Amino acid sequence: MARKLIIFSFLILTFSNCMAEKLNYVVPNKIHGIGYSAHAELTWENRVGFIYEIYRSENGAKDFVKAGESNTNIYLDFFGKQVQNEQTFIYRILPKGLDVTNKDASKFEVLVKVRPASDEDLLDMTQRYTTRYFYDNSQRYSGMALERSNDDNGEIVTIGGSGFGIMALIAGAERNYFSRSEAYKTIEKIVTFLEKAERFHGAWGHWYDGNTGKLKNFSQYDNGGDLVETAFMTEGLLTAREYFRKGNDDEKALVNRITRLWEGIEWNWYTQGTKNSLYWHWSKEFGFKINHRITGFDETLITYVLAASSPTFPIEPSVYQNCYTNSSYFLNGKKYYGIKLDLGMEYGGPLFFTHYSFLGLNPNGLSDKYTNYFDRNRAHALIQLAYAKENPKKHKEYGENCWGFTASDDPIDGYTTHDLGTDSENGTISPTAALSSIVYTPSESLKALKHFYYDNGNIVFGKFGFYDAFNMDLTEGQQVVHTYLAIDQGPIAVMIENYRSGLLWKLFMSNSEIQNGLNKLGFKTVK
Repeated sequence: MARKLIIFSFLILTFSNCMAEKLNYVVPNKIHGIGYSAHAELTWENRVGFIYEIYRSENGAKDFVKAGESNTNIYLDFFGKQVQNEQTFIYRILPKGLDVTNKDASKFEVLVKVRPASDEDLLDMTQRYTTRYFYDNSQRYSGMALERSNDDNGEIVTIGGSGFGIMALIAGAERNYFSRSEAYKTIEKIVTFLEKAERFHGAWGHWYDGNTGKLKNFSQYDNGGDLVETAFMTEGLLTAREYFRKGNDDEKALVNRITRLWEGIEWNWYTQGTKNSLYWHWSKEFGFKINHRITGFDETLITYVLAASSPTFPIEPSVYQNCYTNSSYFLNGKKYYGIKLDLGMEYGGPLFFTHYSFLGLNPNGLSDKYTNYFDRNRAHALIQLAYAKENPKKHKEYGENCWGFTASDDPIDGYTTHDLGTDSENGTISPTAALSSIVYTPSESLKALKHFYYDNGNIVFGKFGFYDAFNMDLTEGQQVVHTYLAIDQGPIAVMIENYRSGLLWKLFMSNSEIQNGLNKLGFKTVK
């Protein structure tokens, strides 16, 4: 049998080589197509450096129009609108220069069926594409998430973004985007990397070199432990621990390894021995020189929940009360557009404040003496929507279908926060903001999703889903930042899954230590 397969493979290779010689072209192999409601995705095996032209026929191969060309192995063909009925398109992917009417061109055809989409279809498509960033694009040696898709400084991997990615991978396995065993393999690689990476009283740094495993300085004095990034990673690890807890022997072994990592984090070291402060950074070289206290309300709430929950190195509840809640922007109480905001800075700040901690921490029924956290987070998102509707600076496209302001790349200013009421709000929309808010604003986020995809998908949607940001005030060709960031991709995939099933909330909240920590800090949960 093995010999027959070898002979068969040789004949295929010979045919392919003969075909290429006959046509004098390098032909595409393994052409595949899948249809969605407003675009078709075409993939093939490509040789780097070669250009392929994509042609589409809507009348059974009688006539073809050129859809575009690509020098990669993927092409997304957008139709400019949602199809109203099921349609069948025929595509030809041809080496540049081969006429579409050539008798050999039909050998490079693929048939693609497209159909109208339900809201669930759109959500699944968005989650599927976004999850690719953490599976198809994971760093080859470590399994970790690349900090960004356009890194010019080597393959820098992110601790926090990889924690989000672990959660996205778990959801992806449950959605059959890939198998459970494939998700396990990537997460096991991540755990192996984390076990070998240098730690700082149990905490990881912000960035590492994915190839060497060496710490990558985040800034001059930030060359050590980053407790907040460590919290984001731990959020993902504890979710994975529950997911694999009742699995096979390999999965159970991974559960034990995650437990050892979790129990090795010295959260209380980062108090500097006090009962009134928790600090973000510590360096072997510079100690606590940065001296940045972790105060709220912002994305760092999960750090306190985990620090209080630790079975080995917990903080005292007084640290939370004297540091996180005792800040100038913890309590708010003002109304914006008639919407009361209990906690947070003016307008609530960037929307990632409402996302990162709550990827695993379930806001439904979560409350304390300060607020109901679901209501507080929904108010934050609705304030941003109301701002977009008012559009005080008269930016293009802002409105009920186009909103969302958070930290992201920016066509004008590079990476910035886009805080409302400041100059950093410059007309830039970050899709992750509205899409990751879907658990709080389902109908409003779906309207934004439909606008992003159906109206602007041809420029704002790519291989890993929606690009990081766009600004329609700018000249055509300069409007979109064609980048992906792990910390923006992760919340999209995770929050869509939480909206669809609550899976990641259920897993994270199943950790017995978490319930203990929440109780210590004065939180109430609805079981």
